[in-house]
Amino acid sequence: MQRFFFARILFALFFVILATPVGAQRARIELVDRIVAVVNNDVITQYEFNARLRVVQRQLESQGIKLPPREVLEKQLLERVINEKVQLQFAAETGIRVDDATLDRAIGRIAEGNRMSLDSFRQALEKDGLSFAKFREDIRNEIILSRVKEREADNRVTVTESEVEHFFASQAATQGSDTEFNVGHILIQIPEQASPEQIQVRKTRAEQALAELKKGAEFAQVSASFSDAPNALQGGELGWRSASRLPQLFSDALNALQPGQFSGLLRSPNGFHLLKLIDKRGRDVPLVVTQTHARHILIKTNELVSEADAKRRLTELKERLDNSAANFADLARLHSEDGSAAKGGDLGWLSPGDTVPEFEKAMDALAANALSEPILSPFGWHLIQVLERRREDVTQEKQKLKARLEIRERKADEAYQEFVRQLRDRAYVEIRSEDR
Repeated sequence: MQRFFFARILFALFFVILATPVGAQRARIELVDRIVAVVNNDVITQYEFNARLRVVQRQLESQGIKLPPREVLEKQLLERVINEKVQLQFAAETGIRVDDATLDRAIGRIAEGNRMSLDSFRQALEKDGLSFAKFREDIRNEIILSRVKEREADNRVTVTESEVEHFFASQAATQGSDTEFNVGHILIQIPEQASPEQIQVRKTRAEQALAELKKGAEFAQVSASFSDAPNALQGGELGWRSASRLPQLFSDALNALQPGQFSGLLRSPNGFHLLKLIDKRGRDVPLVVTQTHARHILIKTNELVSEADAKRRLTELKERLDNSAANFADLARLHSEDGSAAKGGDLGWLSPGDTVPEFEKAMDALAANALSEPILSPFGWHLIQVLERRREDVTQEKQKLKARLEIRERKADEAYQEFVRQLRDRAYVEIRSEDR
């Protein structure tokens, strides 16, 4: 690791020496690249930082957000890149990897979402001056970061029945229980175990941001200039959130605002916050849906089981079922790698949106008692059987499920922000600001 570290430094400090005319006593030295920051045993070079800066500038311009001063934008972006570095280092140390097959599927879905073939998508990227190889690695890193969040925050959060009941009780006791908020958010973060002096510095920065808003500055521009939140360079928009997905501090402040207004300075253990209420809407509408009672057999892929092997195994199982040589529930108990295996693969009644799109699309195309062909989803390969369908009013059930999911997401967001803050505080970071 130490040898790799010094190799990166030598590369970053590489000089091209161009000799001057014959007889000159010195060589002229031209700087090709330099180190912007050291993060533990890795570095951020000026070249890679400038590449990220160009992407962010294009994103802000495409969203119609006025660019903050360059030095402010650079400072915001550098902090984001540092946070990503420490998370990627943590992922490498703890064995989080993304193989090429997973990466290829993800890029294929991105191309499909843009209604392009993979070749057309690649050509479009290169036409915009983006290296496809660099794009692949950026997507790989995004997947790794999402897996870090999933493992260190999402999977460690639990929601109890009492929390759900408390949510409904508190909603029933307040006005606007059927309201969702579209929220803008600016966070001025306080370091872990900050001194009173550090807290005052951060408060002063938050007050400066509030002063800019009061002078009429666009919220998105102030976010890009001041906020420490992950979405700072996207204008700070959190999107539509119900009260259960927001801290009580936030929902109380938003209830007092009209669309277009922003809050005063809010203080939480994480730091200082400014909110903007972009819009609000009602959400309690009766919901009647078609539910499907289905079961499945799942074969996961890994280093030992390729996609071809998983698909072949399911094809063999389907042939046995087609020939009435086996019982679906028995095969699920023996072969399925899903938690439903003990119940013969039974998933119970599924509403739209309960499963991933690939699974739902295949399931919806089946008649009652029909078997699917092997279907690929992000979880692996599935064999699906539909047992029956019904129309059901799921308003209350969905409200409870949605409340549970929203409470979980709020708690996971808070846990993730705290996790990243701790990683950042523990990391060795040296910012080299000369000649910037």
